[in-house]
Amino acid sequence: MTYPLPSFYDARDHERLYIERADVVAEAAALDKERFDVTPAAHDKTRVAVFGIDCQVGFCTPGASLFVPGAVDDTRRITEWLYRNLDKITGVHFSMDTHRVFQIFHPAFWRDKDGNHPAPLTPIFHEDVRAGHWVPLVHPKACLEYTKKLEEDGKYVLTIWPYHTLLGGLSHALVPTLMEFSIYHAIARTHQPHFETKGTHAMTENYSVLSPEVTALDGQSVGQFNTPFFKLLMDYDRIYVFGQAKSHCVLSTLRDMQAHIASVDPSLVKKVYILEDAMSPVPAPNLDPLPAHLDFPRLADAAIDDFKKAGMHVVTTKTDISL
Repeated sequence: MTYPLPSFYDARDHERLYIERADVVAEAAALDKERFDVTPAAHDKTRVAVFGIDCQVGFCTPGASLFVPGAVDDTRRITEWLYRNLDKITGVHFSMDTHRVFQIFHPAFWRDKDGNHPAPLTPIFHEDVRAGHWVPLVHPKACLEYTKKLEEDGKYVLTIWPYHTLLGGLSHALVPTLMEFSIYHAIARTHQPHFETKGTHAMTENYSVLSPEVTALDGQSVGQFNTPFFKLLMDYDRIYVFGQAKSHCVLSTLRDMQAHIASVDPSLVKKVYILEDAMSPVPAPNLDPLPAHLDFPRLADAAIDDFKKAGMHVVTTKTDISL
């Protein structure tokens, strides 16, 4: 069946920041569980995971430092889709972008010869570091290696981002409306939600939930592929992916997922369902001419086409889960 939206749900809540109403949500979930005879997730014959990538206040709430235009409507669509498909969703999984002030992609980490910090969205090229145009606060040798490796990989150049999703801050929290769904699902289906942190290492960007942009610097590990979480997801029969931003963390996670699937079992690619109308790209900066590596919407759309050609399913929230 298609489930109705719960009594406490209000579409206007997606635009505001508030403390999740855990008691109210839990009470409604318990009542609806009895009312609709909702069975525990452990009884599911077809196991379905939903995987929300970085659906946090820092990306999804207006006024946040890295608010992604379109994220409010994305959150509304996905939240309503999740409630409608309550009885078919086995496991709820969210990644949490998790940072501190002094990290390689934050302004305070770098200065120029006059002591000025780079502005947000400043690209830090390898040549800039080698020539001393931008000087890191610490680990100059490793930073030089890092920027070189990034450019050799050809995915991104080091980008300075506004301070965002800082551990302990409000911007780190899951969007309240999705947090409420996770509580509702947990009570109604007797299944604990899962939260996966990423991005804590100071010396590397971590767009992908599954691996950092660079795994070793100066012979020392700064991260590795998250095999346990990958296996956790692949134990499901389907994985529905959504979140922010389509051009960065979602794209990088799906790339890692695709590459690892190809190396271990190519047939697993058919388990992945991309909810394309529940994600938005970072807007391209206002530059003329616009460098290709900064045309984020175009890069995101091209990547989605590639994932579809590789065997992943590209779907929308207009269609309910059919098992």
